[in-house]
Amino acid sequence: MLDPHAALPFTADVHPGARPALRLTWDSRETSPEVAFVALPGERMHGNRFLEAALSAGAPFVLTDLDVERAVRVTDAREALFAWARAERARNPLVVGITGSVGKTTAKNYAAAALEAHFMPVYNTMPAIACFLIEFGGSGRPLVVEMGIDQVGEMAELVGLVHPDVGVVTSIGEAHLEQLGSLEGVAREKGVILQGARGLVGTQAAPWYPGVPTYGFGEGVTYAGENLEVTPEGARFTFRGVPVTLPLASRVQAEAAVLGLALTLEAGVPLEDAAARLAGVQVPGGRYRVHPGRFTVIDDAYNASPLAVTAALDALATFPGRRISVLGRMLELGDTERELHARVGAHARQRADLTFGVGAFAAELGDRAYPTVPDLLADLLTEVRDGDVVLVKASRGISWTPERRAQEGVGLDVVVEALLGERSAGSRQ
Repeated sequence: MLDPHAALPFTADVHPGARPALRLTWDSRETSPEVAFVALPGERMHGNRFLEAALSAGAPFVLTDLDVERAVRVTDAREALFAWARAERARNPLVVGITGSVGKTTAKNYAAAALEAHFMPVYNTMPAIACFLIEFGGSGRPLVVEMGIDQVGEMAELVGLVHPDVGVVTSIGEAHLEQLGSLEGVAREKGVILQGARGLVGTQAAPWYPGVPTYGFGEGVTYAGENLEVTPEGARFTFRGVPVTLPLASRVQAEAAVLGLALTLEAGVPLEDAAARLAGVQVPGGRYRVHPGRFTVIDDAYNASPLAVTAALDALATFPGRRISVLGRMLELGDTERELHARVGAHARQRADLTFGVGAFAAELGDRAYPTVPDLLADLLTEVRDGDVVLVKASRGISWTPERRAQEGVGLDVVVEALLGERSAGSRQ
């Protein structure tokens, strides 16, 4: 319970009508009689504009610089929020921070399951992380925090807030190159998470961080899974003699499970119990979620980078039947984006029997190239048949207009929905 009348780690004038809350939000639409509101400055407008809506929704209190009903009034709401988060985080015995070019969310989910930890939801902005730390910092359970960046200096700010006891880098690849500049820049910025913390890095990222303990599969790995077997039914391996089975999983999920087991080993959690929890992990939609049926749909449409698409194509190649790749544009690749799309397209042609590309760089990504998503769907839905396996992957472009999303071939979740709808509509021979 978050009691605004208790001792706070910042100076504030607390309205007598302010009440305790279960959690905080910076989105006024999420406020309720149990959820308090933090009025933060935004890119387009200040959260103070939504104070009336939050109070009308029953917010127990509002953190703001204005003198209003049920206010916890401060000079700077953002700095007060972060001070509160740092104070609550200090009460927790184990905080794991996870970053990487590929696999952050998957690694977070598997690590949290293994540790029985609280973990961040999808959003990983500074305010979101602060609210999470305030809500769960005193819970007594481990916390797992996803720490994504796309700007120079951003990881240092996140580390200053989270202070992870264990810093994890899953992978290093071509992502956010427009701001981070190069692979060296990506590795340098993400590597800040390892400073002052116990470090763990995935085998793919290991060359960038010599001397840091590693996890994954292969010889010389500090925390190694053994006897990995990946089939359309899932992944199987052993870790320190404990068998692990992950239904409908690929190598990426198996590596995330090894991370979870490495963390539990360090924390003294029984490996057998952790392995049992890993078998039930469900990753969020769009992150290599396999939908079996008359034809199989692999929904990996949440985001994309060259490294992530290559890994997804390798997973596609393990399936029997006719393999189809549906790829869209990868964003924030800078001046080398055409070359990188062509490289991914070449890999798709090696791994898939039929390749589709959409939007910018469609011809590089697939033999069947389409300018827009509607054009793609018109052909794809008539082509797919029973026994096929269809991989769908692209960057989201969530800040773009719907018209530009359709034109550029980003946000291919609509393709997944159309395929699943077609599959349930009836049998196709």
